[in-house]
Amino acid sequence: MTGRAAISASSRANPFQVDWRSRAAWIALAAYVVYAAAQMDASAERVAIGFHNAGHFFGRMFPPNFARWELLLKGLGESLEIAVLASALGIILSLPIGLCASRNLMPAWASWPARLVIVAARSFHPVIVAILFVKAVGFGALAGILALAVASVGFAAKLFAEAIEEISLKQVEAVRATGASFMSVIAYGVLPQVFARFIGFCTYQLDSNLRNSTMVGIVGAGGIGGTLFAAFQRFDYDYVCAILISIIVLIMAGEILATYVRAIFIDGFSLADIFRRRERGAAHHEQHLEDD
Repeated sequence: MTGRAAISASSRANPFQVDWRSRAAWIALAAYVVYAAAQMDASAERVAIGFHNAGHFFGRMFPPNFARWELLLKGLGESLEIAVLASALGIILSLPIGLCASRNLMPAWASWPARLVIVAARSFHPVIVAILFVKAVGFGALAGILALAVASVGFAAKLFAEAIEEISLKQVEAVRATGASFMSVIAYGVLPQVFARFIGFCTYQLDSNLRNSTMVGIVGAGGIGGTLFAAFQRFDYDYVCAILISIIVLIMAGEILATYVRAIFIDGFSLADIFRRRERGAAHHEQHLEDD
């Protein structure tokens, strides 16, 4: 009883032990942040000057100038084409690479090389990869398609592999017990468990490539990015604003399209169901306005 009482008294005296190692790590992190800010010349004076310059810059951007809408539409169309083709190519390549990288289905001699490919594809920003392809295949949309396809492999194949590694192997073993081939095991034991997640990954990758396709053009890989960069160089800021607004509209259209794709493939809606829901929503909104 004496020992138990001593232990109880000591725990009541100090119920929360101080972790000095954790505190030292936080202090070291805070000190490094201060040091890094000093090295980067990040001061309140520069921030104040930046806000002043930003106000002047935004003042020159408005109102936006859509006079050269033909050039604008051409650049947006090329960015859309780059994003769609790069997403299709990247996803087609990501499926077998992600399958080979899954350690619960494939042996180590297949999974580790596949993971090395994924790591290599994820190691560089799409702009850096676009520069490499511009040097390899020349200026134009082809360099952008190849660069974003590489980026798609780095993202989608990694998520595909992780999704496959999280499946239940009971369904896989049940299909194998029937004597099915390897492709049948994948089609009936693996794909039904990950199909919904794959659709989500694919739609997000398309949305990501839409954004990146507007950026790789800055280095000559096609798309609206080249037009945007040229407008900045000419100090044509009202046209820059028009381009930025158009990019936002393009990304919003891609988001709406991704929502419809998820509704069709994941929720099981048809196009008729989607339009009926929109009509009911519009009718309900009109009725609500009339009631008000």
